[in-house]
Amino acid sequence: MKNLIEDTGERIIPEQMKITNELLIEHIARYHFAVPQVYGRVLDFATGVGYGAHVIAKKCKKQIEEIIGVDIDPEVIKYARGQYYHPLSSYQVEDVTDTTLPEKLGEFDVILSFETIEHIENETQFMDNIFRLLRPGGTLILSTPFGEGKGKTCGSPFHVHQMTENEFMHMFDKFEVRDFYFQNGALIEPVKTAQMVHCPLGIVIAKK
Repeated sequence: MKNLIEDTGERIIPEQMKITNELLIEHIARYHFAVPQVYGRVLDFATGVGYGAHVIAKKCKKQIEEIIGVDIDPEVIKYARGQYYHPLSSYQVEDVTDTTLPEKLGEFDVILSFETIEHIENETQFMDNIFRLLRPGGTLILSTPFGEGKGKTCGSPFHVHQMTENEFMHMFDKFEVRDFYFQNGALIEPVKTAQMVHCPLGIVIAKK
């Protein structure tokens, strides 16, 4: 499966990376950060090879009913099914902007979406799907890197754009409760205590 990293440029496959790899550390940290918020029926939106869904299944086995990981790439879903089996997890090939997803998958108590929205052209549909997939009172935990803003080119050829901090904080106005965090490496801090200039990534915990 080595070609998955070469093909995407950003694919995280823990088995093929050093434990000191900063990108790997950042991604793993977000799933562990989410653990205290996770319960019930969980969706990992754009799960990749499934390592994060596996972390949640292992760490939250007493709190969750199931976790479903979805991704548009059949190869990574095949990898996830082979590498990260757990009785509480399953993996499906789906497009996160498919308007029929709520009918296909049902409702969830928690949705995780880490480092995905910056890749999505149809951002409005992506967010609409998330809102419809969440049960009333459900929780969204979403992260994205900061950049020059919507509609502006960014340093990554894999990203549509990268939001500013202000744009990010206004993405979730439909939600009843919104708590924002900044991430630098493995360190994740509330906005009030983090120094924005040193934090390239944002995370929201938003409750419907």
